Amino acid sequence: MVDGRSEGASGAADGACGTVRHGLRVYRLTVAMWIRSTMTYRVSFAMTTFGNFAATAFDFAAILLMFTHVDALGGYSLPEIALLYGAAGTSFGIVDLLLGTVDRMGRRVRDGTLDTLLVRPAPVLVQVAADRFALRRLGRITQGLLVLGYGLFALDVDWTVSRVLTVVLMLLGGAGIFGALFVGGAAFQFFAQDAAEVQNSFTYGGNTLLQYPPTIFARDLVRGVTFVVPLAFVNWLPAMHVLGRPYPLDLPQWTAFASPLVAAGCCALAGLAWRAGLRAYRSTGN
Repeated sequence: MVDGRSEGASGAADGACGTVRHGLRVYRLTVAMWIRSTMTYRVSFAMTTFGNFAATAFDFAAILLMFTHVDALGGYSLPEIALLYGAAGTSFGIVDLLLGTVDRMGRRVRDGTLDTLLVRPAPVLVQVAADRFALRRLGRITQGLLVLGYGLFALDVDWTVSRVLTVVLMLLGGAGIFGALFVGGAAFQFFAQDAAEVQNSFTYGGNTLLQYPPTIFARDLVRGVTFVVPLAFVNWLPAMHVLGRPYPLDLPQWTAFASPLVAAGCCALAGLAWRAGLRAYRSTGN
């Protein structure tokens, strides 16, 4: 009996690994197809990528304009704001590139095009994420990295091993949290069907919120984005360790390193929500 259970567990694990490998292969092939299509018109690609870069750069330009009139914003200097902005922008840009098209889920549910994905031998989430892969979104990542680089270079910080590790975990954890919000929002659209703007309020809106320090927001809002929708773990809490500043809500110092764990939990919940939404889907009818 023990051997039978062991073999069953091993078979289930192999099956799960095989599904993941198959999903990644489908994603890679689909993305490669869209990239080839995009690169057919290289000048158009260059122009749209630059446009994406410039459009996102206006957000930081607004911050620069503020600092022509003030020396600090909420007690934070320009390099400190640049760290917050760059970390959130880079993490969000990575997810927007890899999963950004899932925000069209409501439209697929309404017009019935989701049905065509259900009959294909590939995970639906992978197909939705890879469809119409927009390589031009590299402009957002580039802009975020440039601002982050400026912030890291301009900060007067003693770069210990823990601070360097925190920056890495901040980017990875932030991408995981934003990814969970994208998938969870897409799952919600199975039921709401016309809720893309609701999803965007947490994804794009959350990115905009995190570009500014927590000290300029009401305490109740900071509680909400810490304990309800854990956006604070994207950059606020890790950045406090890097900057040596007091933690929001007097949280313990170990929370600065909790971003990957929070991201893993959020991804697990988003996965459950996605499966629930997919099981509840009943097509659009005639």
